[in-house]
Amino acid sequence: MRIAISADGPSLDTTVGERFGTSKYLLIVSTETGEVQTVVNPGSASLSHSGIQAVITVISKKPDVLLTGYLSPTAEKHLTANGIRVLRGTGGPVSKALERFKQDLIQENTGLDNEPARPAWSFSGRLIHAIKTSASQFANALPVMMGVVLLLGLFQAFVGRDVIASFFSGQGLWNTFRGAFAGSLFAGNPITSYIIGGELLAQGASLFAVTAFLVAWVTVGLLQLPAEIAALGMRFALIRNGLSFIASLCIAGVTVAACRIIVGGCP
Repeated sequence: MRIAISADGPSLDTTVGERFGTSKYLLIVSTETGEVQTVVNPGSASLSHSGIQAVITVISKKPDVLLTGYLSPTAEKHLTANGIRVLRGTGGPVSKALERFKQDLIQENTGLDNEPARPAWSFSGRLIHAIKTSASQFANALPVMMGVVLLLGLFQAFVGRDVIASFFSGQGLWNTFRGAFAGSLFAGNPITSYIIGGELLAQGASLFAVTAFLVAWVTVGLLQLPAEIAALGMRFALIRNGLSFIASLCIAGVTVAACRIIVGGCP
């Protein structure tokens, strides 16, 4: 049996990741050989699409079971659809969580217990773990934020304000569409998108285009579409990305309208 465990570190001595999508590592343990495979979770440094990226990674490793603290119902649905049993509510050291699961499995096979016991985790333990997880995520995001600021500086040095304003100039659906299309080309996270969006507004881009860009940036990912299709199916991936693109256009219109009502105008 192959057991996947979301973890905060690369070894069995670390703690089980509280959130499946943003856990730093995924450990794949073979109960037959005892071999432990360490996989870096591609969603750990990104607050956007982290769940999808983690789902794709786990499915590609073909485990029989996933142990984790929390994951969304959507992620659990796609994992179970691929034959992976999901056990939420797991906490504490990975080695102990693994041992508890093995004991529960023995009880199930011998008919002593039909439901695996959920490990107890005190409130103080959860609070400390949440603080550590938040600090770790901030530390991971900080270099990305600094890199974005640096790239924006270089971008402004070579691409003038007039060029940016001309690309996102005007009003209406076409301008909003261009912003949404630009955001759809990449899979970013909210933190970096806010920095980029603020700079675009400062350089003369319209709020229509910037809002559509931000929403598409964090919800649509054309570059990762092939991987999403492979893991979640073509129909789901195309519908999700299509609806997210349309939603970015609608949200841009609503945002500008609300801005005009509240402050009497917008960029």
